[in-house]
Amino acid sequence: MAEHTFTVEVVYAGPKSSIQRRRVELREGSTVMHAIEACGITLSLPVGAIDPTCLGIFGRKVAPDQLVRSGDRIEIYRPLALDPKEARRRRTR
Repeated sequence: MAEHTFTVEVVYAGPKSSIQRRRVELREGSTVMHAIEACGITLSLPVGAIDPTCLGIFGRKVAPDQLVRSGDRIEIYRPLALDPKEARRRRTR
């Protein structure tokens, strides 16, 4: 019996607005981390750029073991440069 596969996209936006997109074909039951590893994006990112607590699908934060579906866009988020509360404090001063 043939195994069902589907395609997802993995996206990372660098600090200087360099966006990397990779499409990867996965098997049923694959997770967010499977997709990131399978697409090879980790080879072109700096060491430590992927924080398992900073991942999302279509703008919604997810766990690394979240199952993915056909057509999902997996997003790798960078840490915030400045806490939003601190930014508001600085603007009010």
